[in-house]
Amino acid sequence: MKKIKIDAHAKINLSLDVLKRREDGYHELEMIMQQLSLKDIITIEERDLGFTLESNSREIPLDTSNLVYKAYAIIAKRFNINKGIHIYIEKNIPIAGGLAGGSTDAAAVLKGLNTLWKLNLNEEQLMDIGLKIGADVPYCIMGGTALAKGVGEKLTKLNSFSDRLILIANPGINISTAYVYNNLNLDKIADRPQTQAMLKHIEYGDTELVAKEMKNVLETVTIKENPVLSKIKDQMIMHGALGSLMSGSGPTIFGIFKDPVDMTKCEKNLKHSIKTVLSTKTV
Repeated sequence: MKKIKIDAHAKINLSLDVLKRREDGYHELEMIMQQLSLKDIITIEERDLGFTLESNSREIPLDTSNLVYKAYAIIAKRFNINKGIHIYIEKNIPIAGGLAGGSTDAAAVLKGLNTLWKLNLNEEQLMDIGLKIGADVPYCIMGGTALAKGVGEKLTKLNSFSDRLILIANPGINISTAYVYNNLNLDKIADRPQTQAMLKHIEYGDTELVAKEMKNVLETVTIKENPVLSKIKDQMIMHGALGSLMSGSGPTIFGIFKDPVDMTKCEKNLKHSIKTVLSTKTV
């Protein structure tokens, strides 16, 4: 039986602005997305019949509610393929952390099945299919550094912002993305991301200015209700981070570092009190 392994990289938001609530109930966004070397590894293996899913993680669903099943189902139906599939998810990305863990796994399955079943879909076609699974899936297919608009599906590739040192801290708090968006008071947000300035800093590869310019309007809800996140940000800055921000709707906080020694000290310090602390880099 044929078998393939695909890397599924995590993402962070270098900036996240919510422009308005749309008539369809979704929010109009403007975000700068960045992929990380932190990744899940997806193994896809052909079987005679059916769909089976395994993982090293007990925290993710292993049934049809998992986005990797939706990725398999949508491709199999569209191309009338009745081959069985077994998928193993080696989970390294913190669960429900604002790092697109589920979306990136689904994106990897779309890419893997495209190769395994010789469908010859190009990146744009894969991204169109991915959007039917989730708003972050098209970006996870594209990867790298990108400006995202709409609900996250209108993507513009940016200059690479790779090889920057990133420290991730996730305290293991359960955050409802729907709750965060529903409790966002757009009229009261005074300090919004300066997206155009941020795009210039990325174009010139200025790590310090990117780090200083980082903003996420969802912090006004998540951090207000979970002050431990503010303490993590403060600790990162205190230990030499050029800037620190919450990714997505949280609860993951990340810091951009210039000095690997500073990052290692901060990692050791945070591990005393925070559930998951990981050092990684941008790709």
